[in-house]
Amino acid sequence: MKFKKLTALVATIGIAGGLLAACGTSDEKAKSANGAQIVKVALSDDVNPPFLYTDKENNPVGYDIDYLNAVEKKLDGKYDFQYRFGAEESNLIGLSTKKSDFAINWFFKNPEREAKFLYGNPEYGYSMTALIVRKDEKNIEKLEDLKGKKLAPMAPSGGLRTILNNYNEQNPKTAVEIETIDQPSNADNLKGLADGKYDAVFLNVSTFKAVQKELKLEDLKVGGIVSKEPVFIVYNKQNEAIQKDINEATKELTEDGTLSKLAEKWFEVDFFKDVDYINQKQYQFNK
Repeated sequence: MKFKKLTALVATIGIAGGLLAACGTSDEKAKSANGAQIVKVALSDDVNPPFLYTDKENNPVGYDIDYLNAVEKKLDGKYDFQYRFGAEESNLIGLSTKKSDFAINWFFKNPEREAKFLYGNPEYGYSMTALIVRKDEKNIEKLEDLKGKKLAPMAPSGGLRTILNNYNEQNPKTAVEIETIDQPSNADNLKGLADGKYDAVFLNVSTFKAVQKELKLEDLKVGGIVSKEPVFIVYNKQNEAIQKDINEATKELTEDGTLSKLAEKWFEVDFFKDVDYINQKQYQFNK
């Protein structure tokens, strides 16, 4: 889903001063007033709540920001993360040219990006994919339940399509029929589902909730969580030292339960647990 673009004003509020201090290249290892190494972080202006969005004052908030704040604290002031907004593809180009040290916004792994950039290890969170159905539907919870059903159209590429393509390759007897269109609208698909045009929509839970805040389609629910897909920080390949430090901090924050608490805060469920756990009845995504 394409969310509302942030204006250029966002980049000037609260974070502009820090960016001026960090206008040199990463190799110069600019320092903040307290002696911390300035790290330039690229945020996508195609915001994706609750991973990343802005508050009423246009400050960046969400799971990603809370995670990065926890990393800064865990590293005891070694780094000063300073944020800049830009289009996602421009952010990735900026990594290659050292305008930024790393980018964060719901990045999945793919071979093309792995050849160009460093990925965080371990992942810092998960995107939960789900089948969205009408509230009276009791028989569509898993991909295998879509046999003979009509799924809303999808783009020919992207993370969600890859999941379905992989499923179809591994499960030819219950393969999902997929209608392809270049730029599907999540809002139109969900409206079509509510009107009975489709039997299900395959979507990320966070995207569904964000669209629902605008559409308020009362007849829809999450039928079941299909998978959880790991999301990663993406780094310039020359930033191995920063990557190593953040990797270690992320590992510790995972082990001490900090990231599980942040997941529950922003997503109402600990997505570090397995899919069966997430799908237990006490975890309701249909509030």
